[in-house]
Amino acid sequence: MSISSDLLREIDAFVRRAGMAPTTFGRLAANDGKLVARLRSGKGITTRTVEKVQAYMRDECVPGGVPGGGPGDNNHAAGSADREILVRIAGALERLAPAPLPSAGLDDNGASDAFVWHAEDRRLEAVANVNRVEIFLLKGIDDQMDLLLDNTRRFADGLPANNALLWGARGTGKSSLVKAVHAKVAADKPGSLALVEIHREDIPALPKLLSLLRRSERRCLLFCDDLGFEGSDSSFKSLKAVLEGGIEGRPDNVLFYATSNRRHLMPRDMIDNERSTAINPAEAVEEKVSLSDRFGLWLGFHNCDQETYFAIVEGYAKHFNLDDPALDLTGKANEWAVTRGARSGRVAWQYIQDLAGRLGKPLN
Repeated sequence: MSISSDLLREIDAFVRRAGMAPTTFGRLAANDGKLVARLRSGKGITTRTVEKVQAYMRDECVPGGVPGGGPGDNNHAAGSADREILVRIAGALERLAPAPLPSAGLDDNGASDAFVWHAEDRRLEAVANVNRVEIFLLKGIDDQMDLLLDNTRRFADGLPANNALLWGARGTGKSSLVKAVHAKVAADKPGSLALVEIHREDIPALPKLLSLLRRSERRCLLFCDDLGFEGSDSSFKSLKAVLEGGIEGRPDNVLFYATSNRRHLMPRDMIDNERSTAINPAEAVEEKVSLSDRFGLWLGFHNCDQETYFAIVEGYAKHFNLDDPALDLTGKANEWAVTRGARSGRVAWQYIQDLAGRLGKPLN
């Protein structure tokens, strides 16, 4: 039997007698809350750590253990009482503030194809089921689809590719296209490409995420939905340095895709204000808009016409078996768009959800 397994048996017996959480034991014995979990997963352990753990268990006196003898019994009993109090305090703290969840592995066998970055505890969470639309259901954006699909395939194949900014009107399929393209490339070449989403408010933590992704052998498509910056927000400067221009720059295995309702990622009045108040208006505006220049591929999305809107609705209805001949599909879809004040892929999907609900059919 290995040293690790023998030590694990001793630890298990010790924590049972002490009524101590394994993470608490790891912290008290070796200043490592994950020690026991790593041993259980078959990881190795250094000789120095083994000695520290065994010394800790030898010095402790726990219920069911054998207390030391000799002239120092009183001192030993007092010390044991103090240690027991410390153990109880540590256990209470463990329950109040449990150890952070482990980060999902990008390179593990059977690893997910999609992850979400949690900046507060610097970990990736695997996403089993991505909320996306099949690529063949996206209508009216054929040119954008071809360009983004080609760029993504080149990146997955290890060839040069550009960061992409998908900008334009709301609900026109920007984020849906990113997720659909990733799904298509991942299906064509399983395991080749991971989709990692970072939320807009976590952009300041982007350098930490890139340091994590840089160590992976897997190619990663980093995605930020609805990216944009307001007047007092200076985090766009760190994003500029990370994308292009910084000392480290963007890792070779990472590509950045972002969607935004703004072409330059900032409101027009913010740019105009810089132009009107700066000593050198041209330089002030140049700094603000230069962020969007870090994206080599710009894809514009615009409100769709009625024909495209009907094509989207009909595509959804056919795919989900909602195309009842007795139903005036386009007429009702047009009424829905009028009440919403817009025609877009998002409005079409909302109508399909309403229709499926009224017909009593699930959208599977």
